[in-house]
Amino acid sequence: IGIMAGYSVRRGRASALPSIWAGTCVALLASAAAAALLLWTQADFPQRAQETFEAVVALVAIAVLLSMVFWMRRAGRTMKAEIEQSLDLDLLGASGRFSMPLFATAFLIVGREGLESVMFLIAILQQATGPGMLTGAGLGLATAALVGALIFRLGVQLNLARFFRWTGVVVIFIAAGLAASAVRAFHEAGLWNGLQGSAFDLSAVLPTDGLLGTLLSGIFGYSAAPSWGELLAYLALLIPTLIAFLRPLSPTLAPRAA
Repeated sequence: IGIMAGYSVRRGRASALPSIWAGTCVALLASAAAAALLLWTQADFPQRAQETFEAVVALVAIAVLLSMVFWMRRAGRTMKAEIEQSLDLDLLGASGRFSMPLFATAFLIVGREGLESVMFLIAILQQATGPGMLTGAGLGLATAALVGALIFRLGVQLNLARFFRWTGVVVIFIAAGLAASAVRAFHEAGLWNGLQGSAFDLSAVLPTDGLLGTLLSGIFGYSAAPSWGELLAYLALLIPTLIAFLRPLSPTLAPRAA
């Protein structure tokens, strides 16, 4: 959104900004409505169905997060140039009136990320307690808004490929934690009872009710005494995904500059 707004102003089309802001706000409201609906639906479930729902949400969040990080890995090199190229076409009809293409572009960009955030935060909320998760989400949104404002106001040039690479590694660790939490939820729902022996116990060293343990549990799905099933699910997702993500792009997959 920062790239869209800044480029529109640089092209002398500040009249396009209301269309961009409108698409952004509608997408935020739609994401909030989706979150409220999912939370309300979950509250009406009996215990077993609720645990199953939590496991399914975790699996959906994993699929969404991993598809996102691998898309960012491919698109990060040319994203800015491609956005500006497509905006040249949309701005032709944006002078002095509402632009549906710009509204739709902003709505789809923010709505896509908003729904991903909803699925991810609900999955995290199911394994975290206290206000820490909501505080972290608020700080993350505020940081994203600040970065967007800097891009818009100051023309800050981000190395998107490098930015997405390191944030992608963090997201993969988060997805691995969700995989472990899905195994735990399936067990609590009575749908999976294998590999329930304790792999190790770090409760005396790093308990989940301490500050660091709470943060690690809420963000990365840390468990002080995971079962073998949880540990194997964590490693089975983490190791091959990290190898695939950190492997250099082949020339046929690396996007060419527009």
